Amino acid sequence: PLLKAKLELNRLDTGAVLKVIATDPGSQRDFRSFAKLAGHALIHEEEEGGVYRYWLRKA
Repeated sequence: PLLKAKLELNRLDTGAVLKVIATDPGSQRDFRSFAKLAGHALIHEEEEGGVYRYWLRKA
């Protein structure tokens, strides 16, 4: 999901929010690190029943 999210963020305007849905528990670590390194804001994340949701605001 991280690669697809990176590609989609490239298409969005600055300030746009992308919602990502994943089922990989490792995605928590990946999306936190990615947002920090790329300068995007991870504005919200949640997990329910093994489904992880992330909202990233493009820098």
